[in-house]
Amino acid sequence: MLALFVSVPPGADPNQRREFTHYLAQRMRPVIHALLLVAVFGYVAAATASALAAASTVPLWLRLAPALPLLVVAACAGRARRPWQLSMLTLSCVVLLEIGSNLNGIDRLQGLPWVMPGTLLIPVASAAIWLARWDFIAGMVLCGLGPMPMLLLGDADGAQVFPYLVYLVIAIVLASVLRSFMARMQFEHFRLERQLREQASTDGLTGLLLRNRFLELARLALDEARRQQKPACMLYLDADRFKQLNDDHGHAAGDAALVALAPALRAQTRPGDLIGRIGGEEFGLLLPGLDLAQANQRAERLRVAVHEIQRPDGPLTVSIGVAARRAPEEPLESLLARADKAMRQAKADGRDRIVCA
Repeated sequence: MLALFVSVPPGADPNQRREFTHYLAQRMRPVIHALLLVAVFGYVAAATASALAAASTVPLWLRLAPALPLLVVAACAGRARRPWQLSMLTLSCVVLLEIGSNLNGIDRLQGLPWVMPGTLLIPVASAAIWLARWDFIAGMVLCGLGPMPMLLLGDADGAQVFPYLVYLVIAIVLASVLRSFMARMQFEHFRLERQLREQASTDGLTGLLLRNRFLELARLALDEARRQQKPACMLYLDADRFKQLNDDHGHAAGDAALVALAPALRAQTRPGDLIGRIGGEEFGLLLPGLDLAQANQRAERLRVAVHEIQRPDGPLTVSIGVAARRAPEEPLESLLARADKAMRQAKADGRDRIVCA
């Protein structure tokens, strides 16, 4: 039974789980918004119909009172961006619906018939829109406890409460199955979409970002660094005598060197750094938050680490150009061009060295 509450496969890492939750919130926000609007109009219709069907000691205006906060919650759901915001709004909607159910059912003869539709409808209708396990469990608890005031304060006896509990168990089990099925389908769709995006934006040989994707993300990272008033540096790296390696030992040897170079680059970077294959044996590394001295130290560690990679004719070496952003407004193209120029100077000075622009 516990497996029904698990929407993400156990093998998923925490970052993937967080990314999936944000992905789900983005995709489900219009659905949640629409369902909350339906809940508003459905509640107003049900409250009006109950007033026409039988008299109650609770005035109609009070029974319709939850409709206004329900409408506010639905409007906020259309603008919410964070998963926890959508979860809290959905839980608020359940609370308001349960309050309204009590207002419309209390003090009525045979109050249980007013409870049964909500007992089944609210858990099942909301099964697919919960974004995480915690909000689903909280929602089911609210659905189960919500009608209790009406049952305890009304005229329902034990013979009436027992069928309610049976209906409640059936509704929650059905909601659990529906949620598990929908969430797993959504996770598979998310995983496939993510895989396709990675294939479209990464180099098939090295697994690093392709030039266009690297430039796109680098512009965003530089804008963020400018907003935070932080420095940024670019490393432009080129494998030395790579054409000679291909000519003397074949392209397979060159590909093997590039494949080995990629993890060496990743090992010298932080989570916020960007690595891209600019073309051929040339690579770009954007280091947000580092000044020129720090970037030069990082480049030196990288140059030394590359020596561990062996090619048929000796250790692999690289020439690296380092450029720091001159001003917060300097465009990416200028920063990349200065790092490229410094790299070419490093090659002209004898290769296997670092030159700062």
